[in-house]
Amino acid sequence: MELFDSPPYIDAQWLSRDSTLVAPDLIGCTLVRKMPDGTLLRGLIVETEAYGPNDPAMHAYRRSTTRNQVMFGEPGITYVYLIYGMYHCINVVTDQVNIPSAVLIRALQLETMPAWIDPPQQLKPHRVAAGPGKLCRAFKIDLTLNGTPLQFGQALWLEHRQFQLQQQLADGNLSLIQTTRIGLTKGTDFLWRWYLSNCSAVSRKG
Repeated sequence: MELFDSPPYIDAQWLSRDSTLVAPDLIGCTLVRKMPDGTLLRGLIVETEAYGPNDPAMHAYRRSTTRNQVMFGEPGITYVYLIYGMYHCINVVTDQVNIPSAVLIRALQLETMPAWIDPPQQLKPHRVAAGPGKLCRAFKIDLTLNGTPLQFGQALWLEHRQFQLQQQLADGNLSLIQTTRIGLTKGTDFLWRWYLSNCSAVSRKG
């Protein structure tokens, strides 16, 4: 029995839903990064946060700006932004055109260690992508990838959960934790963060 028909790539139609529905469904899916030289990096998505309309913590809460206009576009593209002048964050645009909605990918569990990671970080490989800034650094994601279509063959794409992981969730051997989002001053009571339980690559438990 297969979980999905081949190919297993997530398309825009699957992402054209409310961010609060997409965010938990992305846990256990895979983010793939294709480097300019053809090298592929893969990471299991283990933590996400949803942002949507009427959400005071969302960048597009008040109006469309040059920075956030990508969020008003087609589902299935990336919204990449810079925080603190040094850390990048990657979001997956969801829902419908003109409805600002996105899912922040907060943490990945990497399949292999990128060659450019400094030796000190290799001491804790499970923590290399344990946070939105860390995962963007590990996958070399920056503002040049803002608005990139999440499609196979592009610089970034998404793949559905493998059947084994889906079965573990269905059987209760794995579970998702739902809680409040991190590092916000608005919308702090929204239970719009999900992460894979008992996973050492999650940015922060609870």
